Amino acid sequence: MAQNKPSLPLYIQIAENLLKQIEQGELTPGQALPPERSLSKTLHVNRVTLRQALQMLEAQGLLIRKQGAGTFVAESKVEWPVATLAPFTKNRQHSIYKPGVHLISVEQRMATITVAQKLHLSISAPIYQIQRLRTMNQQASVLEEFTVSVQRFPNFNQHALAEHTIYAIMETEYGVTVTRAQRSLEAVPATAYEAQWLGVEPSAPLLLEERVGFDQTGQPVEYSKDRYRGDRFRFMTETTIA
Repeated sequence: MAQNKPSLPLYIQIAENLLKQIEQGELTPGQALPPERSLSKTLHVNRVTLRQALQMLEAQGLLIRKQGAGTFVAESKVEWPVATLAPFTKNRQHSIYKPGVHLISVEQRMATITVAQKLHLSISAPIYQIQRLRTMNQQASVLEEFTVSVQRFPNFNQHALAEHTIYAIMETEYGVTVTRAQRSLEAVPATAYEAQWLGVEPSAPLLLEERVGFDQTGQPVEYSKDRYRGDRFRFMTETTIA
């Protein structure tokens, strides 16, 4: 005699129902869900069960909970290729997202041990450290921080850093072409500073890309640490079977 399959927990059934509404366009990106009290009455469940379902979808990046405002359907994530070095503006200029940039700071400092190792510099060598905020459709998306050598790129801070990519400036002003990079990706919680610029809650998930760019001669010329909003990006790559 065949055994009946156990039914899914109620909160998972609710989560799947809401997911179906999102996939079918009945719930659209940016749309607010009804308040928990009315939604629990509509679904005929208690608020504890409802919260379990909402937390499940929030953990998957499908819902965003805003303190004092309610729960909203998350915007669709940008699929970001990691196999190419195309600049942010080039990656997005032909898509539905309009890119923008805000220059936060440009500082001349002394190289730390980490920076010196990455760029093959002596410790305390002068460097430029630049921070920029990247936007998509005027929404904060990426907090960039990149470092270059003052000796290799004198007066780099005097160029239009809010208008051009660093790779374009390197190539047109210094004859340096970045041809490859070493990159790593990891999930990190947003610090209070990062959260303020990116418009997220402290400890919200970010994707940290750490990158060293190499020129046409194989020398390291750029060290970057870019923090992407975890609720807006999905990193994509393609592999082949050997």
